[in-house]
Amino acid sequence: MESTPLARPTSTEKTQHHNAAIKQSSTDETLEKNNRRKEIHFKASHGLVIAFFLWIFALHALGILFFTKGFLLTRLVLDQKSECAIPPIDLSKQSPRSYRDGCWYPKTFDKAVVIIIDALRYDFTVPVHQDAHYFNNALDVLHETALREPQNAFLLPFIADPPTTTLQRLKGLTTGTLPTFIDAGSNFAGTAIEEDNLVAQLRDAGKTIVHLGDDTWHSLFPGYFDANLTHAYDSFNVWDLHTVDDGVTQHLLPLLNAGSDQWDIIFGHFLGLDHAGHRFGPDHSATQEKLQQMDRVIRNIISALDDKTLLVVMGDHGMDTKGDHGGESDDEVEAALWMYSKKGVFGHGHDGLLEPPRTAKERPVGQIDLVPTLSLLLGMPIPFNSLGSPIAEAFVGPEQPQWEKLVSVNALSAAQIQRYQKEYSAVRGLSKDVFAVAHDLWDAALNDRQTKASNPDLFAAFSRYQAENLRVCRSLWARFDVPRMVCGIFLLACALVVLGFYARATTPFRAEDTPLFLRHIAICAVLGLALGSVSGLVDTSLGSLDSCLLGASAGSIIGFAYSIFRIPRGYPLPLPRSTWGWLSILLTILQSIGFASNSFTIWEDEILLFFLGTFASLALVAALRQRVTTDRTLGLLQSSIFLALSRVASLSRLCREEQMPYCRSTYYSSTSSSTSAYWQLFIPYTVSLLLPSFIKGYYKNTRSYAGSAILWIGVILRISLLASAIYWTLDASDDNNWLDMDKNTLRFVKTTLAQLILGIAFVAGTAYYVSATPCINIELPAEVNGDADPQAGKRSKAMNVLGYGNMHGSRYFLLVSNWIVAVVLFQKPMGGGAIGILALQILALLEIVDSNDLSRSAIGPVMLGILGSFHFFKTGHQASLSSIQWESAFIALKTLRYPWSPILVTLNSFGAQIITAVAVPLVVLWKQPPRKTGLLGSVAMAVATFILYFAVVNLATTMWAGWLRRHLMLYRIFCPRFMTGAAALMVIDLIGIFVAIGGFRWNLTSVNQVFGWA
Repeated sequence: MESTPLARPTSTEKTQHHNAAIKQSSTDETLEKNNRRKEIHFKASHGLVIAFFLWIFALHALGILFFTKGFLLTRLVLDQKSECAIPPIDLSKQSPRSYRDGCWYPKTFDKAVVIIIDALRYDFTVPVHQDAHYFNNALDVLHETALREPQNAFLLPFIADPPTTTLQRLKGLTTGTLPTFIDAGSNFAGTAIEEDNLVAQLRDAGKTIVHLGDDTWHSLFPGYFDANLTHAYDSFNVWDLHTVDDGVTQHLLPLLNAGSDQWDIIFGHFLGLDHAGHRFGPDHSATQEKLQQMDRVIRNIISALDDKTLLVVMGDHGMDTKGDHGGESDDEVEAALWMYSKKGVFGHGHDGLLEPPRTAKERPVGQIDLVPTLSLLLGMPIPFNSLGSPIAEAFVGPEQPQWEKLVSVNALSAAQIQRYQKEYSAVRGLSKDVFAVAHDLWDAALNDRQTKASNPDLFAAFSRYQAENLRVCRSLWARFDVPRMVCGIFLLACALVVLGFYARATTPFRAEDTPLFLRHIAICAVLGLALGSVSGLVDTSLGSLDSCLLGASAGSIIGFAYSIFRIPRGYPLPLPRSTWGWLSILLTILQSIGFASNSFTIWEDEILLFFLGTFASLALVAALRQRVTTDRTLGLLQSSIFLALSRVASLSRLCREEQMPYCRSTYYSSTSSSTSAYWQLFIPYTVSLLLPSFIKGYYKNTRSYAGSAILWIGVILRISLLASAIYWTLDASDDNNWLDMDKNTLRFVKTTLAQLILGIAFVAGTAYYVSATPCINIELPAEVNGDADPQAGKRSKAMNVLGYGNMHGSRYFLLVSNWIVAVVLFQKPMGGGAIGILALQILALLEIVDSNDLSRSAIGPVMLGILGSFHFFKTGHQASLSSIQWESAFIALKTLRYPWSPILVTLNSFGAQIITAVAVPLVVLWKQPPRKTGLLGSVAMAVATFILYFAVVNLATTMWAGWLRRHLMLYRIFCPRFMTGAAALMVIDLIGIFVAIGGFRWNLTSVNQVFGWA
């Protein structure tokens, strides 16, 4: 067969080809311009959405600020100071009125060594002869000397006023005043004490004061201590058991052995016992070693003392069964107090009991009693605001009770309290009825003194007055500013309504509506600011700044309300449109109402488990009703997985004290430990082995395990999780001395490994996510691949894009995996397992949402919120201060660094909520193809719904805390839950804005760069 020669193209054909090329080029240019225009429009709309959510964040922050300023007020502090020459009552010859002999009472000692053993619980000092724990029989010297030499030493339970945080306790121990809860919030950022206090009185008397140990003292008393002899150490590194204690011992004993000419008062604050408790729990060999070290140190101090020096050893608080503190359980408030002197001036005869109490329930004294006791023993005036009573054992005398001394010191203390009470009532404008009973008792005590009643009766009379005055002060001490509380609740409620309209309106808002909102919000905010500034000048009750903030906030809310009437599509109503929508409302409301009950709040984790089970059961029923077999099978499988994983996750629990004995902690190796059991170390390895494989399975179901997913999910994620498992193995080795390696070297290796993991998660992970291509695989037609088959021309020339149907979701999940890596690192092994389960539950939830076509329903974001709240408890946390895992601040850092240390603690505390917040856009994006319109508005609505869930919870806990502000369980249950809810909302706001909505921008841009903008 002859071949036909190719014909040369004519000039007409060339022209036609040229015109076609020009037309194609023009079409490409037009398409490129359209894409560029749509991209610019998207980025502008995205920025406006970010701005809108920042306004929501500002409303939440201001609402919480206003409520907090009204609810957690510091007490009213009086500026008056006690003076040496002006005693509160004239005791004639017993009032020397000079620092040399004693101001109000003849001084007993010239010098003092005050030792604070942080977290020294009273039962640590009492010997036990059977069923002893590690913390028993290790610190014997206190009980031993008090029993053998009662004239030289006494040992008593020393009851702290909650909350039991160190900074707050130091304030009480030096001022003699009752605490306020807001001081606990500044436990690691103390401010100087300006009111009258014992340390200030000592300084004013010209005493040389030396401080050794916990650097918190320097925040409270800046410039008070001798700069040449003082040595302060970082107090926050709970991983370090020895640096502070060794430093105090190194400098304390030479000062004592060199004589007392260089100093008058030494404050030594040991932290090792407290850190051992936080890290290991009280029933651990490390705690035993610290107690034994303290026993040796105290014996050495005793041998170096002279008879003019008083030795005081005390705990500022106790520790609970896990070694933590901050609350008001018995173990946390029952500290120990021991005083020793070689003079032999102490006694016990006033109550007929000579032996130290066997338990902390016998003969306890309050920590506020230390201030008047030390003041009078050292010849100082009692600080003006002090409410304590002198400790009888310090004044009663070694043989027969010296009732005259007891009467004198109690009369001085009571008279100072009376002077303070009178001034306080005048400043506060209190009616006489408030202290009516106390006034009657004071008058009765003075009358008994004038009629020369017996000394025991006089002692009892002054004691009754002081006890009644203390009772009254406890009842009204924290002055609640109800108007500010109402303002805070108002702002939070308005922000909730705004979110409700924005997220769940019947006529959905689009991203294009946001400029309209912001324009009216800005205009009305300026008008409100002006009105608030004028109002602040007229009514100064709120203050000018607060009036301006309140006015601007209220104005902006009015602006939003006005703008929704301007939407052309009509007035939107935030009402559910399906059974699932009503279910999301029902679950949120039931949880919020329950916070009015202390028992519901205590068992919140079990309630959330019930909610998850309810959702999974309804999802199973919904799956059975699916008509398509594949949808029915998928729905049944994923609902069953979700339910089963919820039950497995519930096995990880950290019980509150109030849950006992109906709850058994499994998060740590035992209920009295803060370390993981050996078998729990296998959990992180299991997570590193199985989690990437399960995620890979979900990707393969949508043919999305391709492109960027292969490297990140298949390799990097697994390696990062394995590195976290190795980290916790090294940590256990450090705790249990498994490796023959220098401690500093081992900690350097741990810290470096943790920093490497964080670098992978946040630096490399973010860079990879931003630059990653969609997780797709393109199969080309055979002829494109050069197939020589003559039948190839008959085949379809369309490309097969594997992963097309889940292009948005599969790529966005890469961002979620980055945060999973970071959060797993900061959880103990049991918590890492819970986070692994959470990741799988998120994927199962996404499949349930997709199979039931619920991407626009509220149920997806709300269930993510419930999942995050549930796993908050499963990662070893509770709504209490004592459950905060402060040691997580040092997983990737050697020392305390701001703001990084608080950020690391936040990753540990709210890691579950953070992961669910990052995952919220997946409710909209999962199994969505490219070029889908309206994704920005849908993602914004999903994030708003998620935030709305936490905003409702926060508003409920805020309202109930305010309503129950006089409740017995306020500081134990309701206030910590409010603080937890407020902190969680702030974190969720920021993560939702900058990570979820911000991360969505890169996801959509990457996909549309390949397939074009819709």
